[in-house]
Amino acid sequence: QAAAGGDRAALRACGVHNVCRLLSRRAHGFYARDAGVAHRKNLGLLRKIMCQESTKFKNVWTTHSASPIAYERGRIYMDNYQCCISSIAQQPRILYQKSKCAKSEKIEDALLLECPLGEMLQSPSDYKASLIVLTVQNWLLRLSADSGEVLEKVYLAGSCCKFFRYLSWDTPQEVMIVKSAQNKLPAAARQAGIQQTVLFYLAVFQVLPLSFIGMLEINKKIFGNSVTDVAVSNGILIVMYSMGLVRLYNFKAILEQFMEQPFDLGQEFNWNGQVGVVGKYPFGLPCNIKITDTPPLLFEASSLENAFQIGGYPWHYIITPNKKKHKGVFHICSLKDNALAKNGIQDMKCCSLEPDWIYFHPDMSGRIIHVGPNLIKVLKLKEVKNHADQMEIAEDFTIVANRENCVNNSVTVTASGRVVKKRFTLLDDDPEQETFKIVDYEDELDLLSTVAVTQIGADGRAHLDFHCNEHGSLLKSIPLKESWDVTYSHEVYFDKDLVLHIEQKPNRRFSCYVYQMVCDT
Repeated sequence: QAAAGGDRAALRACGVHNVCRLLSRRAHGFYARDAGVAHRKNLGLLRKIMCQESTKFKNVWTTHSASPIAYERGRIYMDNYQCCISSIAQQPRILYQKSKCAKSEKIEDALLLECPLGEMLQSPSDYKASLIVLTVQNWLLRLSADSGEVLEKVYLAGSCCKFFRYLSWDTPQEVMIVKSAQNKLPAAARQAGIQQTVLFYLAVFQVLPLSFIGMLEINKKIFGNSVTDVAVSNGILIVMYSMGLVRLYNFKAILEQFMEQPFDLGQEFNWNGQVGVVGKYPFGLPCNIKITDTPPLLFEASSLENAFQIGGYPWHYIITPNKKKHKGVFHICSLKDNALAKNGIQDMKCCSLEPDWIYFHPDMSGRIIHVGPNLIKVLKLKEVKNHADQMEIAEDFTIVANRENCVNNSVTVTASGRVVKKRFTLLDDDPEQETFKIVDYEDELDLLSTVAVTQIGADGRAHLDFHCNEHGSLLKSIPLKESWDVTYSHEVYFDKDLVLHIEQKPNRRFSCYVYQMVCDT
C-alpha cells in the first residue's frame, strides 16, 4: 500500500496518466523513493547470488523429535508449539521454550498472523508477528511469535459445540474461519433413533484487532443429508457431498442475510436463556447466524473425490470426471459457461503408484502446473485464433526428470546371444528412476523449485532444483545430504536463503534438516 501511495504521488508529479506507462517506468527504476524499490532490488541481488555456481547450501543444523515439527516464516516449532527456534540466525537458536503442557492444553491447529501494511493498529504488540492457536479444550489463543506470551484468549464452545479443531483463512491475514469436527452421535443414540441434523459449526473472526463476526451451523435440513465436508475461501462457502458433488455459495451474503444479532468479544449478552460474556468461559460464542433457507447457489460441479479448483484468466475450473476409471484425467473448463477449453483434457497416462497432480500456479499468472513422475508441464490459457470467446490450453514450458541412464528394454540379449524377455515393465515412478516428489514456488525470488528423488536399494538421494519461473530453465541444483526414503512423508520449504527438510518416519519419529546459503570466497 505504501508503494502504491508513492506511485500515485509520482504519477501526479510527472503527469503520467496511463497505468501501463507508470508500471513500465517503475520497472525501470524511475521512482527511487518508492518504498518497494529497495526491497525488489535486494531480492533481485539475492536471486543472482543464490544462483551463482560458487554459492553452496550447507547443512547447518539437524534435530530429531518424537512430536510433529512445523515451520512458519523463519521459525521452527516443536513439542506441540511449546518450543520455537529461529532458523534465520547463522546457527538456529531457541526463541522460547515453555514447560510441557498438559493434554488438555494440546494445540490442534495454528496460523501465523502478520501485521498488515499501512494500517494503524490498537496495540504495539499487533505490529509484530503472532501465532493464532486452537487448543483441544476450544480456546483460541493469540501468542507472540517471538516469546510465546499469550496476547489474547477467546473461549469458543458454549453449549452448542464441543469440538473445534481446524483453522483456515477466508481472506488471508484478514478473515479467519474456525471449524468444528463433524458432529457424530454416539452409537447408543443412533440405535435409539435420535437424529443429528447439525454437521459442522463455523466461527468467523476478523483479525488485528481480533473481533467476532459470527457463528453458524451447517445443517442437513438446509444443505442435504450427504454433506461430507465444508470449507470457506475468498468469500465462498464450499460444500462437498459424498457422491463427488461440490456446491458454491456466497458466504458474505449468507452472513448478511441470516445474521440474527451482532456481538462483540467481551460483550455481556442474554441469548436463548443464557447470560454470559462473549468469548469468556463457560459461555463461549453465541450461534448468531441461523440459516433458515437454502442460500442461492452460485455454482456446482461433480468431480472425483470432490477435487475442484478455480483460477486462471478468464476464470476456469479444473475437475476430474466423477468415475474411478478417469483418475488422473483432468478437465479444464470455463467458469462462465462450463465449456471445455480447447486441449482442455490433460492426461499424462502415467503408470505409477502415486497419481499425478495439477493446480493453478500460485504466482497469479493464471497458468497451470501439471506434475507427473518424470515430467512437469506449465500450461497457459490463451485465446483461440479467430475465436476470441474461446480459450485453449497451450504448453508454456516443460521440466523433464534426468533419466538418461535409465534403460527399460523389455527384450535383452545376453553375451551368449540368448534372447531374454522381461515379464514386467517398470512403473513411471519406480524408485530406481529419478522421480519428481515436490514442486513449489518461491514468490519473493520468483523461482520454481522441484525436489527429485532416486532410490537405489535402501539409500535414496534427493536434490532441490531452482528453475526460472518464466522459462523453466534450470538455474541451480542443491543435493540434500540426508538419505531420502520414498516410503516416508516429507516436506521441503525453500524460503529465500534457507532450505528446510522435515521428514516423518514410522512410529511418529520426526527429523528436521536446515540448510543455509554459503558464499564460497
